[in-house]
Amino acid sequence: MRILITTFGTRGDIQPYVALGGALRARGHEVALAVPEGFRDLVTGAGLALHPAGSRMLTTLQDVMPELSGPRDALRTLGVMREAMREHFDEQWAAALASRPELIVHHPKCLAGPHMAEALGVPGVLSIPLPFYTPTRAHPIPFLGGASLGGWGNRASYLFPRIATVMYGAMINDFRRRVGLGRTGRLADPLRNPDGSPVTVLYPYSRHVVPVPADYPPSAHVTGYWFLPADAGWRPDARLTDFLAAGDPPVYVGFGSMGFGKGADQRREAVLGALRANGVRGIVATGWGGLTAGDAPTDDVLVVDAVPHDWLFDRVAAVVHHGGAGSTAAGLRAGKPTLICPFLGDQPFWGARVHAAGAGPRPLPARKLAAGLTRRLGELVEHESYRRRAAAIGELIRAEDGTGTAVEVLERLVRSGPTRASA
Repeated sequence: MRILITTFGTRGDIQPYVALGGALRARGHEVALAVPEGFRDLVTGAGLALHPAGSRMLTTLQDVMPELSGPRDALRTLGVMREAMREHFDEQWAAALASRPELIVHHPKCLAGPHMAEALGVPGVLSIPLPFYTPTRAHPIPFLGGASLGGWGNRASYLFPRIATVMYGAMINDFRRRVGLGRTGRLADPLRNPDGSPVTVLYPYSRHVVPVPADYPPSAHVTGYWFLPADAGWRPDARLTDFLAAGDPPVYVGFGSMGFGKGADQRREAVLGALRANGVRGIVATGWGGLTAGDAPTDDVLVVDAVPHDWLFDRVAAVVHHGGAGSTAAGLRAGKPTLICPFLGDQPFWGARVHAAGAGPRPLPARKLAAGLTRRLGELVEHESYRRRAAAIGELIRAEDGTGTAVEVLERLVRSGPTRASA
């Protein structure tokens, strides 16, 4: 079958879907991805077709993020993004017309996804690597962190995605008009097809990190993480291999794309001071302005731009990061004790899950790095229980076949017959 996968964001948002596409291709399916142009090598390297979508929007984010001082600044960028978002709608539709899919897998950041599936009369599958859509009594929506609101309060929190899309309602209905569909309500249920049948949802994370709630419906599938095979052609430079060989395994510290640039110097000093105070070696990744490189004060710190997590995390003692879903998955798969320093979004949730699983200390909010990182890093590297539990979780995650499970779900969905989208 022909499948279109559409997603958007940084590498951590794209890579799992390339992994899914590769697994589908290995089963004989024809797969195309609608993602920003900057990921062409990643996509085509897996033998998949690429239709550029969201390139301008991603460039805008990359230009703006290092200048932000926090989430409030991020909200003020929404106006700048609107024109790029409209362009993204058009690019997704062009990808759909070119690839003629029999099924569309869409990340919710790609707002056109379910409407394209309806317009083409094919199944649309929602996918996001966190438990963001399916209501449950077990825990609240991840953007509220890890604290329970009680059974009914937890379920009620899942109304948030509907409310959040209200601001895009006009843009969505304009797109629907252009592809021949009628208007949809701004509070429409994203988990229901136009005929009322349930939307299939793929959650690419591990049940050993977030247990599957007893009240999840059969349409919600927690598959396990989607990992790409290691890049056999990647080679570390001599500086990195020499540093790793020169002493005890270091601690990795990196805040990816979520480190707001205006506080980067202060975060750098907090990180270097915490490493020094605890007497541990460190590899510090700079990211999108999350940390500045500067000059390492001793031979015990190596500053890097980007190193594949699947290679590096096997070679470190522990990991400290912002709590992105991809970074969390990579650290736990490697069986490394993890400290999460969340900035925003779902990151506090992943921090709470890592701590609840026994694989690391309580999360340390990014705003408290200067005051709390030295102590929390000490907990991370000194507690044997974190090492043991992280190693056990890593074993369980490595035994899962997340992409294989997802492929089986998609194949069953197509075999069950055409979508019942309304005319």
